[in-house]
Amino acid sequence: MGKAFYQKRVEELFMKSAVVSYASIERIIRDRKKRSDYAKQLIRNLIHKGTIQPLMKGFYTSRNEASLLVFCLQPAYLGLQDAMSFHQLWEQETVPVVVTTRCVRQGVRSALGTNVLVRRIKKEYCFGFEYAAVGDVYLPYSDFEKTFIDMAYFKESLSAEVLQNFKDRVDRKKLKKHLKRYPQRLRDTVWKLLGDVRNT
Repeated sequence: MGKAFYQKRVEELFMKSAVVSYASIERIIRDRKKRSDYAKQLIRNLIHKGTIQPLMKGFYTSRNEASLLVFCLQPAYLGLQDAMSFHQLWEQETVPVVVTTRCVRQGVRSALGTNVLVRRIKKEYCFGFEYAAVGDVYLPYSDFEKTFIDMAYFKESLSAEVLQNFKDRVDRKKLKKHLKRYPQRLRDTVWKLLGDVRNT
């Protein structure tokens, strides 16, 4: 089977998936001896045509959405200030914030020409996110209560207005359930931020 056949198969893969790994492209090519060379050539051709773009090493996309980096750093979700914007807690524009358990470099990195902030979290705290439609892609965002906990966990500051928005909208029953996974010290911090001394 020739390169044209494989290129069509790879293009179909990008139509189905928002993010495609190099390993997935290699698996399409049946000839093991030519697999690596064909995969690299197909990727080069598609990038040259403007059909796909590299998200990070070994991952590619046909979309123009930097938040897709979250799928390259699994287990991971979009959180902190990014989730605050998603939940309409404030009106500020923010860069995507990927919270991951992977042992990767933290800080700002570039994806599709846009800055993305990467933060690391312990495996036991990687929960409390829901998939939401953004265009034609479903992205994992921390839920309202987990977003509040993460802001305390990462010691991020909250304005009086944003804190009040959290107080008004937080589901205390759900928050209490989430907090059971954390040490007492963080639980106390979160309840004090809410001004709820009954739970500290």
